[in-house]
Amino acid sequence: METGTSEDSGRTTDRAAGGPAWISLPPGLLRMRRLLLVVWMGLLTVATGLLTGLLAGPGWAAFALLPLAVLLWGWPMLGRNWRSWRYAERSDDLLISKGVLWHEETVVPYGRMQLVEVTSGPVERHFGLASVQLHTAAAATDARIPGLDPAEAERLRDRLTELGEARSAGL
Repeated sequence: METGTSEDSGRTTDRAAGGPAWISLPPGLLRMRRLLLVVWMGLLTVATGLLTGLLAGPGWAAFALLPLAVLLWGWPMLGRNWRSWRYAERSDDLLISKGVLWHEETVVPYGRMQLVEVTSGPVERHFGLASVQLHTAAAATDARIPGLDPAEAERLRDRLTELGEARSAGL
């Protein structure tokens, strides 16, 4: 199976199967998640080292290596998880693919979309990111695309809303 990626757009097409143009998440999401990992695990390492060292003795301060081990393990895992996320717009539905160990592919028909939201928390805004949340009639099929550029999130929201209105009008 041959795949190709456009360097500037992040789009990957499965040419052999005539599949959709998959769009990867921007690298800003990976940077944000890794920074949060370093900050939280760094603080936990220092707190664990100080508390166990002061309360139980210097030998017990070795427990501070546990959060450090989580940091070293989590760094590549975040990269693998980030690479697994992608989405594709097809003529009748939106595909969202994610997961490393448990791969999940969600298909959201445009006609079933009831609400499309763009959200951005304070940390996401600091990194120039936004998320698109899709709400459908069935709560189990709600889907989310995290870490998009705000302009892409708004474009996607507008396009999905337009397609959803056109498809639901035909029901």
